[in-house]
Amino acid sequence: MLFHMSIAAADPRHVATVLAELIGGEAMPFPPVSRDGWIALADDGHGTSIEVYPAGTLLREAEGDADAYGEPGGLDRFTATHGALGTALEIEEVMAIARREGWPAKYRKRGNMFGVVELWIEGRQMMEILTPSMQAEYLATMTRAQWGARLASGAPL
Repeated sequence: MLFHMSIAAADPRHVATVLAELIGGEAMPFPPVSRDGWIALADDGHGTSIEVYPAGTLLREAEGDADAYGEPGGLDRFTATHGALGTALEIEEVMAIARREGWPAKYRKRGNMFGVVELWIEGRQMMEILTPSMQAEYLATMTRAQWGARLASGAPL
């Protein structure tokens, strides 16, 4: 189970607030890594959260008995890092949030297995948003057995 992840954004507070809206949670300051960091915390009983650091923040291993820390670094326009977030909202509500924010979003079917809303946070960071029906598709298809069978059969991925 994934409990939390981190992403970078030009406006961490705003991005954390929108992500909290999508996951039915709350956005709060998150200074352990960056004094300008924010976190979107879901109220799901699992502590699911997304930490949002200022764009360009690099995580570094600390020496000795100390926590990892963040430091300013270069800014990459795009990143390979993404996640899939479940939401209680329906697709129309997710698309309305994307339009309101001016963030590109579109419905996509991944490998004819499950649907996602491909949401591009600040136009640069992809996050897949799964409505309740999309979550059911995902859970029915993304198992080790199902994935292995798809690979063995040569089915489109």
